[in-house]
Amino acid sequence: MSVVHDFSESLAASHRASDLPIWQEIYRQAFPNMVACIDHRDDGEHQRAGIDRSVILSNSKQVLIDEKIRYKDYGDILLEYLSNDRRNTPGWVCKQQRADYICYAVATTGRAYMLPVPQLQLAWAENGELWKATYRRVPAANDGYTTYSCPVPVHVLFPALGKALRFGFTPIQEAA
Repeated sequence: MSVVHDFSESLAASHRASDLPIWQEIYRQAFPNMVACIDHRDDGEHQRAGIDRSVILSNSKQVLIDEKIRYKDYGDILLEYLSNDRRNTPGWVCKQQRADYICYAVATTGRAYMLPVPQLQLAWAENGELWKATYRRVPAANDGYTTYSCPVPVHVLFPALGKALRFGFTPIQEAA
């Protein structure tokens, strides 16, 4: 961990990423009935809740999105599980969120993943310890604290998300 991340530099990089045309392109595909796309980059309630963008659909539904971008394809999705090791603050894969989706874009491949937050967090709750033991911990040094993430291969994460969409229950016998 030789690089210490500077908050103002990271924020500026985030704003540059937010200006990329890829987001509109992704959201038009993901939400064909999108009528508006609102950037929430300014400091305020949305940013504090981890909401980078709102997509408004033609039926007035608002979809809240937390955006993540990487500029190199490692074949994985880097899941932040500890935001601040000094305060023991949970990362975005396990903290309570208002976002409906994490839009995870790999800029150099032209591929984005729309990750439903409840299912992603359920998959992490069920598999996080195994994934950390199997795939390693990736530290990111910040000023006075460290953030930890786990690189989960796409081919491992998506079956876990699929499993998080299916639930068993006690069958009820048909009434006679």
